[in-house]
Amino acid sequence: MTTATKPNPILFIHGLWIHSAAWQPWLELFGSHGYTATAPGWPGDSPTVAETRENPDALNDMGIAQMVDHYTELIGTPEVKPVAIGHSFGGLIAQELLANGVVAAAIAIDPAPIKGVKALPYAQLKSAFPVLGNPANLHRTVSLTAKQFHYAFGNTLTEEESDALHAEWTIPGAGLPLFQDAAANFFPHSPAKVDTHLAERGPLLLTSGTEDHVVPLKVTKEVFGKYSKGSADTEFHVFDGKGHSLTIDNGWKEVADVALTWLASKGF
Repeated sequence: MTTATKPNPILFIHGLWIHSAAWQPWLELFGSHGYTATAPGWPGDSPTVAETRENPDALNDMGIAQMVDHYTELIGTPEVKPVAIGHSFGGLIAQELLANGVVAAAIAIDPAPIKGVKALPYAQLKSAFPVLGNPANLHRTVSLTAKQFHYAFGNTLTEEESDALHAEWTIPGAGLPLFQDAAANFFPHSPAKVDTHLAERGPLLLTSGTEDHVVPLKVTKEVFGKYSKGSADTEFHVFDGKGHSLTIDNGWKEVADVALTWLASKGF
């Protein structure tokens, strides 16, 4: 925090298959703590879930680099840099923004893996199969069925709650980022590459749910291990019993409270 009366703005970044409107409870909670918080969507997202579902082609060929550039341009060069809080692919974008010096700090909630991660658990492969199972999906969007969403996101929830979240918040997901992430280790200049050894950057909090199928705990532990070799401030928090839906399901406030506590501990 720059002054006692002007905390850093908060920028929420959603992940694949979830609309930015799902951050609304977080916006209200952080607002009640004095933060100015926004949750702009990815380039190609429409303002609402329904509109995005009706116009899925706007997200075709939307890759990681375009998303990072999109948020970089939105942020600009403000006097007080924001803190980025991202979930899933939003967590990967948040790390890239932090490494690029665009944001003051970042919280990556169950983030998509960065280049260099070798762990590839079965649950992660199965969660991504609706996209990666068909090479033609590289250039188009793919929607998850309620059953696919329950396995990937809502595996710790009842079918009823998972289905309700699927109906309320899911949008078609661009295939390109998943293909780019899956192939990151084969390309020296992959857009999923993040400099984990930067000494001069703001604090970073990585989190993982122990039951996450999309980005299993083992994967995020490996990411943290890469950062721990550097000297910059990086912390790791594990949410016991939580899956990939942890930012939108009935336990979201526990996750948000951890984020708020961490921000306060860092002076933001």
